[in-house]
Amino acid sequence: MDYNKNTTNSKKNKHLTFQERCFIEIRLKDKWSAYKIAKVINRPINTVLNEIRRGTVSQIKFGNKVDRYFAEVGDRVYTENRQNSKSKYKILKCKKFLDFVNEKVSKDNWSLDACFGDSIINNRFQRSEMVCTKTLYSYVDLGFMNVKNSDLPIKLRINKKKRVSRLNKIKLGRSIEERDKSIDTKEEFGHWEIDTVIGAKSNKDNVLLTIVERNTLNSIHRKIKSKTADAVLSEIIKLKNEFGSKFSEVFKTITSDNGLEFSSLSKIETFSDTKVYFTHPYSSFERGCNERHNGLIRRFIPKGKLISKYGVDEIAYIEDWCNTLPRRKLNYKTPQELFDNQLDLIYST
Repeated sequence: MDYNKNTTNSKKNKHLTFQERCFIEIRLKDKWSAYKIAKVINRPINTVLNEIRRGTVSQIKFGNKVDRYFAEVGDRVYTENRQNSKSKYKILKCKKFLDFVNEKVSKDNWSLDACFGDSIINNRFQRSEMVCTKTLYSYVDLGFMNVKNSDLPIKLRINKKKRVSRLNKIKLGRSIEERDKSIDTKEEFGHWEIDTVIGAKSNKDNVLLTIVERNTLNSIHRKIKSKTADAVLSEIIKLKNEFGSKFSEVFKTITSDNGLEFSSLSKIETFSDTKVYFTHPYSSFERGCNERHNGLIRRFIPKGKLISKYGVDEIAYIEDWCNTLPRRKLNYKTPQELFDNQLDLIYST
């Protein structure tokens, strides 16, 4: 589908203007889809979706709840977030300390805890420039340091996980065994994997819902109120409304694990042609794309950090970073580029 009036240059990594927000508000009133709006203003669809979510407020009209986007609200929230923005990524603040740890472990065979304790006792670094021993081990696991698990022989001998055999396993819906085997090749667009990312282990904290498309590796991040089935289903319904009549073409299948937060996920089959599948218990490798993607998110949201502390703009930044990262699996193209190409094909028919 071509838009003859679209003469703007690329605006990648540039913030939306108030004029663009007004355009979004007007076109949403005209029942335009987010995809069509994104094409006209030459923006990635994720940018438009995030802006709509940022500037949408709930109103009561004639006794019914109505969600409506306002350009002024979106612009005000954006301005407030920019004023209050500050670096929350600890790993960027403690580079010198991590370099010290890398050197001591590799050259002097120190333990991670010895590096931390020595630095505290001798005041080698400010406390704000350091991370604790537990976080150091997490950084090693996530690949943030030059130190590898093979450099920590004691850790390799410790097995903290106990094998538990569950007699009664929950069956939430259609098994992945029933999924078409051609989906395993990742050659066809429209097959997604879904998961949740938690920050701190608190029932009061928000949860990050992540959905990754297997062919393009494009991801969608949504902060939801809690790790519950109602919260997940509610966000999927919002996603369906955003993609409109093309939802089932963009989301042909969704594969989930057996977490209770996905116990209502199969309900989307009642109002769409999307098929939902569930992996085998304790088989995270069957959702490898999503698991790998969540590892990227941990660069910005370490375990223990409250996700409620991250605003809409920060979540959108993480999503944009992931989708604009060139991938070797994609011949160093970006997920966003390939995803937009697929949407062009779907919405042009």
